[in-house]
Amino acid sequence: MADRGPIIGIDLGTTNSLVAWCDQAGPRILETGGNGLVPSVVRYQRGADGRVETVVGADARERAIEFPRATVSSVKRLMGRSLADADDDVGYLSYRVVEGEHATARAAVRIDEATELVVSPQEVSAAILESLRRQAEAALGTEVRRAVVTVPAYFDDAQRQATRDAGRIAGLEVVRIVSEPTAAALAYGIGLERQRDRNRQAETVAVYDLGGGTFDVSVLRITPAGGAGGTDYFQVLSTAGDTRLGGDDVDHMLVSLFTGEILRQMGRPDDGGGGAAFGPATRRALKSFAEAVKHRLSDAESATARIEVNAELTYERTVTRAEFEALIGGWVDRSIAACDRALRDARRQLGGSAVDAVILVGGSTRIPLVRRRVGAFFGVDPYTALDPDRVVALGAAVQGAILSGSYTGGLLLDVIPLSLGIETVGGAVAKLVMRNATVPARATESFSTSVDGQTSIKLNVVQGEREMAADCRSLGVFELRGIPPMPAGIPQVEVRFAVDANGVLSVSATEKRSGKRAGIQIVPNHGLTRDEVERMERESFEHAREDMTRHRVVDLVTNAKLDLKWIGERLERFGAELDAADAATLRERMATLRAFVEAGETDWRRVDANAFHHAKEELDRASVRLQEIGIAASLRAEQARDEETGRT
Repeated sequence: MADRGPIIGIDLGTTNSLVAWCDQAGPRILETGGNGLVPSVVRYQRGADGRVETVVGADARERAIEFPRATVSSVKRLMGRSLADADDDVGYLSYRVVEGEHATARAAVRIDEATELVVSPQEVSAAILESLRRQAEAALGTEVRRAVVTVPAYFDDAQRQATRDAGRIAGLEVVRIVSEPTAAALAYGIGLERQRDRNRQAETVAVYDLGGGTFDVSVLRITPAGGAGGTDYFQVLSTAGDTRLGGDDVDHMLVSLFTGEILRQMGRPDDGGGGAAFGPATRRALKSFAEAVKHRLSDAESATARIEVNAELTYERTVTRAEFEALIGGWVDRSIAACDRALRDARRQLGGSAVDAVILVGGSTRIPLVRRRVGAFFGVDPYTALDPDRVVALGAAVQGAILSGSYTGGLLLDVIPLSLGIETVGGAVAKLVMRNATVPARATESFSTSVDGQTSIKLNVVQGEREMAADCRSLGVFELRGIPPMPAGIPQVEVRFAVDANGVLSVSATEKRSGKRAGIQIVPNHGLTRDEVERMERESFEHAREDMTRHRVVDLVTNAKLDLKWIGERLERFGAELDAADAATLRERMATLRAFVEAGETDWRRVDANAFHHAKEELDRASVRLQEIGIAASLRAEQARDEETGRT
């Protein structure tokens, strides 16, 4: 096979992005001056020829106050999200967030009136990716067209697909999407100094990834190769996180603090808008000062912000580390709660094993309070030898080398963050792929129709941990048409789920008798919000018993209705051949079961599921003689047909 060139690794971050490459000497950041960090900031402007040009990186960030409306930052928080999802961020942004083209409900960015331009988050991200691609080409001296790109572990299908689209716009084939914590574990596990130690034991590693806009935690098992030239296994056991938790939120808290005090000094009420009361340039300045204070407090006990609000007012404020830690305490608590969820899930596979190491990823992990809280929770001092800003890109480069065949020392087994299934009759969920299942993953299950003569089936694909579809997130709907009309329960519909190595889901359905097929690659309009992810996980525990009971009653109603239909039809045809006592018992049992069905359809809470199940079993037993009579009648009819055929 012809050489298709290198596969680079890209960390497409909220605040900064990097590109790396791995060869026989190991992974390294590719840079053409500076430290390799490219600020994830893009400015749009008109060139001399009237065309729209982009300026990416440090220059765009440093001149953002001059061009607040034309400068886009933190766009990762808009990837694969709707306009409504972005509401919490809008007040802090200097640029305008609007509805995307064709009223898709996706968030988009309106650049200032001078450019008359609306761009999608994918296009903004593509500008950053293209800059990184060119940087890699300059460093490697060859054309680059393939990349491994990292995303937060809790990015859903829409957000992952948006990332792939951004790569395609930038001229890159995204050969693999890897979760950021998993990439960090790769970099940790195959460092050259660790590779030389072939006697090391298997380790359980937690990766705590707190970046500018997102938070993830993953627990992995790293099993070393038994000897030189062997393969290390990196198995993700569990993952948890929040796509709306990061350093940007700390900036927002500081901006709100500054804004409230400035407005009070001006004699104006604090509207809680986080800077929305000011113009775009002031909002951009407030955010820059907030970032500077945050960074300073990682090394010093206090930091001062001085802002010239207008000709009459200069605002000056000193923030102590103690005050800062009190401000962000709840923010850290949210990340620790996610760590607790991930650790509980991992222990189902590990038993009581402790975590051997904790890797810190993302610039926000430099905050002293974060390091203290993480160490206290896991009971181990965090591993700080790896640069938290660079480790994800290095791991992505390692995965690129594995895919290109230039490195054969590692095998990566990632997981999906939330369960996947389809809605069944009555609104219940049949889960086909469970949360924390290793990808790539496949699952198959058979279903049937619930109505006589049904010629199409609508399949609603859902994501979440609850037992009812209404409590989960719908990812997409497709229809299987052209099924020959048959009695309810006769068609055999086989549904297949396939989650690829990038975490992207494809669903297909086949009616086995007719061969009719339909399928869909799930690309929903926008991603899960922080509240939806938290709700799905929290409520899956809070309502577990109630959900299971409801699911059981719904399934009993569906199956009992089919039983009543079939038995009723046979009773009408063959009832005269039954003993009077058997017929009376059968009708009595049918009436009892029908009452349970009616109660279940009215209010499932009124139904004793065990009694319902018992009534169904009693009807099944009472109908045995009727089934025997029906089978005998079918055999006689078949024999008569054979005899008639023989005579003709």
